Amino acid sequence: MEQLVNTLVGYIWGDTLVYLALGVGLYFTIITRAVQFRYFFEMIRLLRERRESADGISSFQAFCMALSGRVGVGNIAGVATAIAAGGPGAVFWMIVMALLGGASAFIESTLAQVYKERADDQYRGGSPYYIEKGLGLKAFAVVAATVICLSYGVLVPGIQANTIAESFSTAFGLPSYITGAIVTALLGLIIFGGIKRIARVADKVVPVMAIAYVILMVIILGANVEKIPALLHLIVASAFGADAIFGGIVGTAIAWGVRRAVFSNVAGAGEATFSSAAAEVSHPAKQGLVQGFSVYIDTVIVCTATALMILITESYNVIPPGATSPLVEHVPGLVAGTAYTQAAVSTVFADYGSGFVAIAIFLFAFTTLMAYYYIAETTMVYLDSKLRYPILKLVLKIVFLVVVYLGSVQSVSLMWGLGDIGFGSMCYLNFVAIVLLSKPAIKVLRDYDRQKKAGLDPVFDPRVAGVDNADFWIEYSEKAHKAR
Repeated sequence: MEQLVNTLVGYIWGDTLVYLALGVGLYFTIITRAVQFRYFFEMIRLLRERRESADGISSFQAFCMALSGRVGVGNIAGVATAIAAGGPGAVFWMIVMALLGGASAFIESTLAQVYKERADDQYRGGSPYYIEKGLGLKAFAVVAATVICLSYGVLVPGIQANTIAESFSTAFGLPSYITGAIVTALLGLIIFGGIKRIARVADKVVPVMAIAYVILMVIILGANVEKIPALLHLIVASAFGADAIFGGIVGTAIAWGVRRAVFSNVAGAGEATFSSAAAEVSHPAKQGLVQGFSVYIDTVIVCTATALMILITESYNVIPPGATSPLVEHVPGLVAGTAYTQAAVSTVFADYGSGFVAIAIFLFAFTTLMAYYYIAETTMVYLDSKLRYPILKLVLKIVFLVVVYLGSVQSVSLMWGLGDIGFGSMCYLNFVAIVLLSKPAIKVLRDYDRQKKAGLDPVFDPRVAGVDNADFWIEYSEKAHKAR
């Protein structure tokens, strides 16, 4: 089973996906005139908008929900595996991918808002919705929804649950079956409470956990401040093949840096589109900008924090794929993953390092599981509107919780392999879709630019912007104009 899974992962996560992710990010950076940079301060301002309604959550809550999906085990275990395979240079390319990915995140989240609709007393939207409405390809939309539902409902959750169990076993000696039962029970209480409960938990937990983690990084860097210049030189030199040890694995550094950046921040992969569509905003570009900023938080801040802690404390080994011996072996016998981060933190907090990282992983991974369930449920709602089987939502809840428990007690490599298959398949579908929908997305951005230059708080009217099939926004704009 594991051999088959690993073979499929090799095909899906080959160079094609790496270059596709980089190419799409660069393409959107160019055609949006670097929207992720020129509107940087606007992104921060929009986070303060707390508009919500009976149907929609606030922009900040949607930001936190999306961030809870982005900030997960990829930020701790994923970064460690990227360093183990690609060396310190992988960190540089991970950041590059994040900077380009901000534009992809803007496009997909803007599209999610444009083509959202009301369903079961709340806003629903995401990649299947904009594929059907924007491209008019219902069969493609159903395929995308099915892949996403299977990915987030069955294939991907096991990674998060498994990493929680592994970290608690290392830090506290807690058996995996007990950790799995606790996580499953807590998750059940939340997901049976619906989107509002998920959003309320996310907007409380996510900011606290991210800030605490960055503070930890600052403390560890402070304890090794004299090593920082050499560390930065090592990262850049390794990224461009100028380092004596890591110069021969530049291609691997690029591949693993991009791969883990995409897995971590999911920019352009469609994951954040579902929570983005749930937000109550006056213009789709507002949520697009907010989600562009969440990519910075995930990769440029949180992933980089993990990488710097691991590298500056030399709590890593580098064994490129296919190599018979390690290029460097600073921690003999230590398996790449959460153990690298726990070892790094323990260099400063000897008695509490493993425990702190285990708790951080729990918070990161648990909030990610909440986001995963919401995504799976939204795609199920989309499919149910075509299939008309309401009981499917209940079945999904039960299957999701069973998968979370089983993921806690299964092999680590199997869980990562299944997750990579589901997630990689989804990436291809969404990258293609958002590139095909470039034209309406750019029309929305130009409409936002025009209203901002006029000194207005932008309100979207698809008829003025020249965007078709955005039925929700026609009604919204009419109400907004009457209220002015």
